[in-house]
Amino acid sequence: MTVIQNGGDAFQAAFTQYTDTVFRIAVHNTRSIADAEDITQEVFLRLLECRKVFRDSEHVKAWLIRVTINLCKNHLRDRSRETLVPDAPQQSEAAQTHTVLDAVRALPEDQRNAVYLHYYEGYTAREIAAILGSTTNTVLSRLRRAREALRETIGGFDDETI
Repeated sequence: MTVIQNGGDAFQAAFTQYTDTVFRIAVHNTRSIADAEDITQEVFLRLLECRKVFRDSEHVKAWLIRVTINLCKNHLRDRSRETLVPDAPQQSEAAQTHTVLDAVRALPEDQRNAVYLHYYEGYTAREIAAILGSTTNTVLSRLRRAREALRETIGGFDDETI
């Protein structure tokens, strides 16, 4: 059992071990380094304030990922309510070049997070289901749909297995 306490060794270990992961997930979801830094700070502040007892370091990591994704959702929802200045005119779709990461970021949120956790963080579908609070079949379906969308956008994958 791991108990996170203010200034304790368990918090320091979690911070040291998972800061990069939390930050990458936040950047992936917000597409902004500044916003990702704020969200990362908020995630670890919540960990400090959390009175939860964690089973092990993987339980801590799963909790951090879930909190990060939820804070990103909140941030994006709040940001969408703001009055935005229109962007500069975009190039035609045919003229735009797509990178893999751009294509992944264009996926719906549920598919984007499943792809990120599977391909970038190395989680299995079962582990992703536990982190996201869904079923393994749901995660597998999201990954399949994401691969189909990416295949249409960028031409597919070399490795089609999960």
